[in-house]
Amino acid sequence: MTSIKLIKKIVYCGFVELKSGLHIGGTNTALNIGGPDKFVVRNPITNIPYIPGSSLKGKMRALVEIYNGESAEGKPTTNINHKAGALFGVSNDTKNGHPSRLIVRDADLDTSSCDFSNTDLPYTESKTEVAIDRVTAKANPRTFERVPAGAKFKLNMVLNIFEGEDEAQLRATLKQAIELLEDDYLGGQGSRGYGQVKIDIDLDNPEIKVY
Repeated sequence: MTSIKLIKKIVYCGFVELKSGLHIGGTNTALNIGGPDKFVVRNPITNIPYIPGSSLKGKMRALVEIYNGESAEGKPTTNINHKAGALFGVSNDTKNGHPSRLIVRDADLDTSSCDFSNTDLPYTESKTEVAIDRVTAKANPRTFERVPAGAKFKLNMVLNIFEGEDEAQLRATLKQAIELLEDDYLGGQGSRGYGQVKIDIDLDNPEIKVY
């Protein structure tokens, strides 16, 4: 087994600002009459919504793969020489297993980022949509819980740089992932306007820890 040496950690801190309502689904532990059909994910201790790091990282990876033509029939790349493979990792189930170089923390809601006093649910809004059956014309209303536009989540990511790796390329791929995400959406129902975000982060001046 080839040994690798960690030489640097690059720490990025900032915010994910919602430009439109965000729905990242959680477990429907309770169904309230007149309440949402689809709930957002919340911290079970504080009951405050958050963005799972897996949702952020998975979306960025998928966008990088699609943009660079690295997705094989919709499956994650298994090539460590691809931009997505080098940054986000390649499964250890392959002969070229390559751990992810990027850590994406869960993003906690900044409860002071806007006024939540008028939301109909704690820190969230309910949005009812009506789907129309194109054959029967029957209406099928559904209610989604969303974190409203204007809210901000605290973003924290760590990029690990190992000896002999192309730091400039890894940082460039991360920048590309963030730019692609801003032009796409996060969470569900994006084609209907949900999940538009702005990433407020200084990519050029992160905290650097040298080992």
